[in-house]
Amino acid sequence: MAPRPLNVAPAGPVAIPDAGLGRGWEPAVLMGVTLVLFTFGLLTLSSATTFLAHQAGAAAPHYVLQQALGGAMGLGALVVCSRIPLSWWRAMAWPILAGTLFLLMILILPGTESIAPRINGARRWLVLPMGQFQPSDLAKMAIVIWTAALAVKKQAQFKSLRKGLLPFLLVWGAVLLLIAAEPDFSTACLVGLLAGIVVFAAGGRIGHFVFLGLILLPVVVAKLGQGFRLGRVMAFLDPSFDISGTGYQVQQSLVAIGSGGLTGVGFGEGRQKFGFLPEPHNDFIFAMIGEEWGFLGVLLVVSLFMTLIMVGFRIAQRAPDLFSELLAIGFTSLIALQAVLHMSVGLRLVPNTGLALPLISYGRTNLVVTMASIGILIAIARAQPDRRGRHG
Repeated sequence: MAPRPLNVAPAGPVAIPDAGLGRGWEPAVLMGVTLVLFTFGLLTLSSATTFLAHQAGAAAPHYVLQQALGGAMGLGALVVCSRIPLSWWRAMAWPILAGTLFLLMILILPGTESIAPRINGARRWLVLPMGQFQPSDLAKMAIVIWTAALAVKKQAQFKSLRKGLLPFLLVWGAVLLLIAAEPDFSTACLVGLLAGIVVFAAGGRIGHFVFLGLILLPVVVAKLGQGFRLGRVMAFLDPSFDISGTGYQVQQSLVAIGSGGLTGVGFGEGRQKFGFLPEPHNDFIFAMIGEEWGFLGVLLVVSLFMTLIMVGFRIAQRAPDLFSELLAIGFTSLIALQAVLHMSVGLRLVPNTGLALPLISYGRTNLVVTMASIGILIAIARAQPDRRGRHG
């Protein structure tokens, strides 16, 4: 089995009052950081979407109200998930995965365009009476839960590629192919990476992953060499590439962040949102933070995510059993990878991935899934024994 995550808890007792979320300080910190990031996201959206709402002929607070509604649903999911017994997730791993596969299949089947229309060249959303829903976001949760459940059973067989890793690959392949067919290659890569992290944490052999990586490398290179993905890679390698086309977003993102300086140009005073920076409320909301809140605002956001991630791995380190530990590692990695990749895109450290900034970017499905994941982390923290050996 791989080493348990590093204990990042502060030394000595931490006097944080019981918040009704369970014993210990971790649930209260997770809840506090979640609320601060979400509130900061609403503030940023209220500025970033004024021009977008005007273009769409909607009222100025349209996007903010939609996101607030998603936040209300997300907080409800957080509370519910924080109270569900962890054994339930293990028992429901297969049904959750099967339901997710069914939803992903609807997106690509012919004849389902009425509920799964093509938007911006891709079929990624189910249009339901209550709004749009993105099944690939649910797939992130489903793959973590299912992989963790099976990894507990397969832990003693990880030395064998055929008996250990191969059963995972068959199911992972089905999920990833459906997501890639939408097409959503970035999310497919993220889901695959999450699954690999969970198995590696359970004791998977590094040699098997190296072998698998070598096999998949030509596929990844071929995908990156096609269409708009090639343009994104070229824009990353050469800042001057297609400055009026593919490279435009990245250049404007750097302009926005660079113009913010130390303290930013001021809340609501950013200029890039007026049609200069595409997707200022979603894919490039980090650039909006840099422009209006400056380096200090960026530092605040980074510090909050670091806190959330460290507490998540602290919860994994103290989890009561292997399944709970793998869940905590998986869901903490889900938030960490999306946050790091999103911010790296804004700084031109990686090619454009189109991934949202958790709890901040506009998008209700991602928001609900992220908050539900944090709810499961809180449930794991509540299940850990307190200093007197009792469980929450």
